[in-house]
Parts: sequence; structure tokens; C-alpha cells
Amino acid sequence: MVVSSRRKFFSSAMAAGLGGAAATQVSASEYPSGPFWNNVPDPDLSQKDLPTFKFELEKSAGRVDGGSFGKEATVKQLPISTGIAGVSMRLEPGVARELHWHATAAEWAFVMEGRCRTTVINPDGQSETNDFEPGDVWYFPRGYGHSIQCLGDQPCHFILIFDNGYFSEFGTFSVTDWLGHAPKELLSKNLGLPAAAFDSFPKSEVYFVHGDPPPEKPALPHRGKLDSPPNTHRYRLLDQAPTSSYTGGREWLVSAHEFPIATTITGVVLELEPGALRELHWHPNADEWQYVMEGSVSITMFGANGRFAIENLNKGDVGYIPQGYGHSIENTGDAKARILIAFNTGEYQAIDLSEWLAGNPDYLLAAHFDQKPDVVEKFPRQDVFISPS
Repeated sequence: MVVSSRRKFFSSAMAAGLGGAAATQVSASEYPSGPFWNNVPDPDLSQKDLPTFKFELEKSAGRVDGGSFGKEATVKQLPISTGIAGVSMRLEPGVARELHWHATAAEWAFVMEGRCRTTVINPDGQSETNDFEPGDVWYFPRGYGHSIQCLGDQPCHFILIFDNGYFSEFGTFSVTDWLGHAPKELLSKNLGLPAAAFDSFPKSEVYFVHGDPPPEKPALPHRGKLDSPPNTHRYRLLDQAPTSSYTGGREWLVSAHEFPIATTITGVVLELEPGALRELHWHPNADEWQYVMEGSVSITMFGANGRFAIENLNKGDVGYIPQGYGHSIENTGDAKARILIAFNTGEYQAIDLSEWLAGNPDYLLAAHFDQKPDVVEKFPRQDVFISPS
């Protein structure tokens, strides 16, 4: 059966370590219905009731090393989130997330607190070093080697988002893991050092590298010269004016249009005043991943066949809406709410309820809702987007 094949495929991917190399070794012929497997009904979304679409990310255990940690939300923690995975990571001063790459996912990040520095190399051998502050964004395409270092004497905290819900941060390809398991004679031939020089190298993945804080100004790469890529990996999102502002809130959006290298992920910071509502809407071309940075919100989701669900999210919680499912976001607290939102596409698309209704004639709307024309005449005549309290 198609669903059985789909489950078998993803079970194989999960068994491979949620991001390991084996997850990429399935041929197109093994996908149910060819490569368009995402058109097959998801078993979790085909039940009588909608599954939970909330996960308390910051309350999870994750991987801890002193004051540094990585906590993740994949399909293992939130089964509905097949299209996007996320990680909350904190680095203490002097700590770096080691050189690594992701075989099965691109990485988009938003800096919450503190400062950090990234290095990245592309397939053309061009590398870039960038420094980041709160409100900044980076993007590394799938397979690009990179590292992340805490800058200064204060910890840094950032949210990582991946365009593959089956990807695990703890299944990355790390340089210490690689060199720690390669024969020393092979490394000697590759790097031009005596085999004995590798005796003191780590024998397994370090993951969090401890050392002195990096210099305030980036140093030249080992090769001694700069060879920067044509498209930068950094975008200063909150340095921009809001993309749209309303009485009840505002939005900052960055897609591939503003940030050309970010071809698979669009990011949004949404602010809602107390009682404000990001109106009922859906996204035709992407799943939506939500992380509550401040405040508390109520998320609704509509899944056809009378299925309607509500989840209440607080600071540090994650929400997930599958592509095409109707939903809304409402600030239920007494203070401003700020939500980080990501879509697994570089092209942002949305259809809002108010705009949809405004695009139809009144007689048709009156018939649909069994109302007199004077009732539907009061509907908004343009996109509401954010409704105030």
C-alpha cells in the first residue's frame, strides 16, 4: 500500500539517525507515487481528530555541556512536523559549535541574544566569516560546511530551522567525528603530517568545542586570503523597517527576494499587541513552524471534515501548521507577543480569510452563509491581516 511504503521510507530515514547518510540513499523509485510522495495523505493527518501541533521546546532535555545546550524539535518530538525541524541552541563564551555540515537539510537561523560568529564554505571553495547580533539571520544551503562561535563575554542564544522535519541536529557530519574514525595513515597522506601527529586528536565527536573567545575582528582563513562567495549568508532582519504595520501589530519578513541565498526558507518575526489576531489564513506552498519568543498565544488549526483544534503556546514553545491548513494566531496575554515563524520555501505565499471573502460578490457570500445581503456587506473590503483587540 502507498501509506505503508511511505511509512517504510521514513522509518528507514529515522533508523539512519535522522540526518545520517543512509537517509539519502533511497532511490526515487522507492518513493510512493514517485518523487511526489508529499501528495499522499499523511497518516497522522488522516485520523478523525487533528494531532497535537505543539511542543514545549525549551522545557525539553536536549544535549547539555555546562552552560551550552542544543534542544531540538523534529518528527521524533512533534510527529506532525514532517516539513521543518528546529533547534534552540545556547553557547557559552569560548564555546563553538564545531565545524560540520548537514547532508539532508539547509539551515536558517535567527539570533535571539548575545553575539556569535559563523564560518561557511561553499562547493566552489569560497568561504565567508560573519558576525551576528540579536535580530540577525543566517542561511547555509544543504551540505555547506560551517561553524558557530560565541563572541564576547556573554552567552549567545539562537534558533536554528531546517527545511526537513526528519533532520536531527544530533545527526550532523562533524569534523572531529570524521577525523576521529579515519585511519591515521589515510589522514597522514591527506594532510601531509606524520601519522603519529594524529594520536592526540579527538577520537569521537566533540560537538561543543571549548577554547578561548575568538578575537573581536575576524582573522584571515588558514589559506591566508579572502575569497568571498557572490551571495552573503547574513541578513540583518530586525535592522529593516517592518514589512507591514497595523494597529494590532507588525511583521518583518525575509524571503529569497530580500535574501537571495535563502532559496528554501522564508522567515518572519510577528509582533502582536495584547488581544490582537493574525487573522484566519493558509499558505498554499509551505508548512509553517512557529517559536514563541515572548508572550503567550492561541493557535487554531482547521483540517477539513469538521476538524478544528486549538493549542495555547507560551514562551519557548513550538507550533506547526502543515501546508494548506487554515490557522490563526491570537495574543492571549496582557503583554506584547513576538513569534518567530519559518516556512519551508523561499517564496512567501498566504491567502487571508478577509481578502478571500472580499474577492467574491456579495450575493454569493450571502447564499453561502444563509444571510441577508446587508450582513455580508459589512465584511471587510480589503485584507485585514492583523486585527486589533
